[in-house]
Amino acid sequence: MTTGDHLPFHRLSASGVRALAYGEGGDAVVAEMLRAERSRRLLLLRALDGGLIPGGSDTPVSYTAAWALLARVQECAPEVFEDVLMSPNTGMWVSLAVRRIRGRAYEEAPQWVVVGHLAALAAAAATRAGLDFSINVPVRRGLVPLPTLGCAVLPCHERWGIANVLGQAGRLRITGADGEVHAGPDWERREPHWLPVRRLTLGSAGDAKTLVLEDLDPYRAFPRPSEPRALSEAEAATWESLLDEAWAILLRDDPQSARAMTRGLMQVAPTPARERFRPHSSTAGDAFGGVTASRPDDAPQLAATLVHEFQHTKLGGLMHLEPLIRPGPQDQEQEELFYAPWRDDPRPLGGLLQGIYAFLGVTRFWRAHRRTADADHASLAHFEFALWRTQVWSTLSEVREHPRLTPLGRRLLGLLSERCAQWMDDEVPAAELTLARETAQDHAARWRAHHLRPPATAVDEAVRAWERGAPRPPAVLTAKPFLAPDPAAEFLNTAAVLARYRLTDPEGSWRHTAARSYGAPGAVHGAGEADVLLTCGERAAARAVLTARLSARGAPAGAWAGLGRALADDPAHEAATRLLLHFPERARAVQEALETATGRTADPLRLAAWLGRPEAPGAR
Repeated sequence: MTTGDHLPFHRLSASGVRALAYGEGGDAVVAEMLRAERSRRLLLLRALDGGLIPGGSDTPVSYTAAWALLARVQECAPEVFEDVLMSPNTGMWVSLAVRRIRGRAYEEAPQWVVVGHLAALAAAAATRAGLDFSINVPVRRGLVPLPTLGCAVLPCHERWGIANVLGQAGRLRITGADGEVHAGPDWERREPHWLPVRRLTLGSAGDAKTLVLEDLDPYRAFPRPSEPRALSEAEAATWESLLDEAWAILLRDDPQSARAMTRGLMQVAPTPARERFRPHSSTAGDAFGGVTASRPDDAPQLAATLVHEFQHTKLGGLMHLEPLIRPGPQDQEQEELFYAPWRDDPRPLGGLLQGIYAFLGVTRFWRAHRRTADADHASLAHFEFALWRTQVWSTLSEVREHPRLTPLGRRLLGLLSERCAQWMDDEVPAAELTLARETAQDHAARWRAHHLRPPATAVDEAVRAWERGAPRPPAVLTAKPFLAPDPAAEFLNTAAVLARYRLTDPEGSWRHTAARSYGAPGAVHGAGEADVLLTCGERAAARAVLTARLSARGAPAGAWAGLGRALADDPAHEAATRLLLHFPERARAVQEALETATGRTADPLRLAAWLGRPEAPGAR
């Protein structure tokens, strides 16, 4: 394959950089990024070729033969070569293969299987190009994936094996140790032993979008390979219907994103449905154009997911061309971590930037969709817009001047801040606005309760002050807390999930089937009785439940944030409310220290009120 010895640098145009910096970027920008991505993949292939040990042709699958066959395809059918090269799965595979030969394994398959995947790529490309050939390819538990073409199913039970792929006159004979499969020339026809790639056409005429519904390629998932999971016909039909409807929504509500996706979004790899209002999706910088997504609750949720993940794709492409952050100090023992309102765990700066960029796109989508949503979903759309603009704005405000940002990174966050600032004054119905603000505050408070800890000496001094009846806590307790990531933190977005239930199904079973104690199974994972009561507006009842829970030993960290929310409408508890919503880690730490030192707990309301008292005049 031709890669050339002297390669020019790829650069985005000034207009392209500005469009991306505003969180946008249409098809012209995506075309620029794809050209850069093509060069990157050719360089990775070259790195793979250069990194292999001479004599590697003695392995069960000949890399040399695969390379030669792929070179034939590039010469005879360049359009086929380009399609295979630019498949998201190819990008994922070649990146992992290069890492593998350099000593980093991301899958249990032996190296010859990983590197030998090039032979499967070459066989698929040669078949599509109409070439005659014969080549050995890896077999994975009886499956022979031929990327962009399909997957053969052999009667084999070994974990790893070899099959010969013989291509003649547009037909394939795939022969393994225990049998063979014949396929073609109708590659779209499904047979018991041949599963074709599913290609969809969304929309029609000038708005048509072609997309692969990828369930077969082992390199379709991130960050490591996964076994093929062939969709049933019913599952495939559901996905096709949802994607078609989501595409129509994007064309109407976010046409610029839709135009960019027409060129840049190449495939969706489905995974099973998850809990309602908790979809999961991912993409990877190495797999430009690919998205992995769980089956959504509805089409608007899927549209938002596609926007979210394509934002990641665009930012990843930009970061391949120029970094947005500088490396941290070499003497820094631990990477600096930050609060991310969309995660349970603390995130590094690079990950935080990805989240900001992705959720700015989500905010933009809901801002438009709330004007076109049907009556049953308009309230939810208003809530989503209000919630995500709040989350994105607070995070931008935290890091947009961070010293590790490069000039481009600083410019990016500055322009994103300009865009988000324009949305902060947009009108949102009062009920949805209040609910979004309360939900955002709940997540932040729960995160602090789990992941932040006051200095141990300050906590010890506070315990002593409490025990002797001091009128207020020691001033040292207000010192900046340190980050102590809690691996047990999960479901911190429970308030948001319950809010979505309340807006879409106010009298639904979620009101009665949520867990009655923290940690117990329920309709909404992570939801306890108090969480449901708070969502229903029953603050007094929630306060009673939470007070009892926090008076017992081993109370969950998030209960302190819940208590602050339950007290929020009572002026008599203003100090406690302020403390629990903004510094719940202090209450948690002091209560746990009291329990350890004395074997008993303090009344949580009294303790929170005491901890929330201001310092005496002249105390500093």
